[in-house]
Amino acid sequence: MTFDSLGLRAELLRAVRDTGYSTPTPIQAQAIPAVLGGGDLLAGAQTGTGKTAGFTLPVLQRLCETAPAGNFRPVRALVLAPTRELAAQVGDSVARYGKYLPLRSAVVYGGVNINPQINALRRGVDILIATPGRLLDHAGQGTVDLSRIEILVLDEADRMLDMGFIHDIKRVLKLLPAKRQNLLFSATFADDIKRLADRLLNNPAMIEVARRSAPAEAVEQSVIHAPQTHKSSLLSWLIGQRNLHQVLVFTRTKHGANRLAERLNRDGLPSAAIHGNKSQGARTRALADFKTNKIRVLVATDIAARGLDISGLPQVVNFDLPNVPEDYVHRIGRTGRAGASGQALSIVSPDQKPLLRGIEKLLGRNIPAENLSGFTPAQADLDTASDRPHHAARAYGHARGQGQQQNKPRSGQARPGGQQRRRRSGGRQQAR
Repeated sequence: MTFDSLGLRAELLRAVRDTGYSTPTPIQAQAIPAVLGGGDLLAGAQTGTGKTAGFTLPVLQRLCETAPAGNFRPVRALVLAPTRELAAQVGDSVARYGKYLPLRSAVVYGGVNINPQINALRRGVDILIATPGRLLDHAGQGTVDLSRIEILVLDEADRMLDMGFIHDIKRVLKLLPAKRQNLLFSATFADDIKRLADRLLNNPAMIEVARRSAPAEAVEQSVIHAPQTHKSSLLSWLIGQRNLHQVLVFTRTKHGANRLAERLNRDGLPSAAIHGNKSQGARTRALADFKTNKIRVLVATDIAARGLDISGLPQVVNFDLPNVPEDYVHRIGRTGRAGASGQALSIVSPDQKPLLRGIEKLLGRNIPAENLSGFTPAQADLDTASDRPHHAARAYGHARGQGQQQNKPRSGQARPGGQQRRRRSGGRQQAR
């Protein structure tokens, strides 16, 4: 099958050829005709399957078929996305595939100045991509009119529910006309997704191109068991010893992401953290630097990383295991995309073994454990003051062929015992 056989107009086929694609993915081959038919759709697809183009292409075509006369441009298609990054990604897809069409689009999300978004909406847009919170801000200020919506897309609906957006979604639905086409895309069909689909969709076509909660088959998975106090040192050693680049590391908390990125930078590994407390500008710069190899490691929380599209990402590391087994599948789905191979490594401390068992139960198999040789924890990790400044080359000289070394305190640097006492007296509150 080729894109030419899916019933798309010439302008869209030209844009697809410009991207270098000729054969649709399974989700695209099934979703495009279903959306063009005008009915509702419930689609289940893992990340990296091409689902964005699966709804972008037919939505653009349907908007061209019903274009209003004159210069008036009401918003006729609305795409709701859970995160800024995913909204921006969808916006890029709309711009890429719609570049030969007389349609306008805009992307609105929080964390940035609202005035340029207001100006874009005043000029008129055909398709609006938005995060729920910022969209409601615009609705409250009267800067967007959703009464002419013809097509609603909920992208990564499972993540929106996980992030607590159900009430915002309900508020948005009240602003839309009753008669419209609804498209719901989700990586999983959990019970809450089914309840939302029952409420939202009218006799939908159903597409599921991947086994429920199935990880990418091209991803090689492994675990390393290590005490919590050694995990930072172990990660630094692994990245240096294996000469890894473009490593996406997941942590459970924002503060944990900051601490780990700072530690990796001190160890001579250029790194950045992205999470919900970072400004959109900082997140965009970090992602751009990661894609261009200006930084070696990107440390992210689940919310920030959902929707990241990094071509050819070779390595994902779970520094902390997620509490929800399905989130493990989402994480490792960042690599091994579009037929490429990838590796997913989880560093598991003793307290996280129950979480590992839950993930293995979901996968229906055990994840093989790696046996490390050559790793010796630095003295900095034998006490609770593992975040004091030092360099990976001193702590792990064998990573550069210099043999194992202990990280001895430099002149003027506090000794481990003294720093440990200060942490007990002054750092107790922070550790909680």
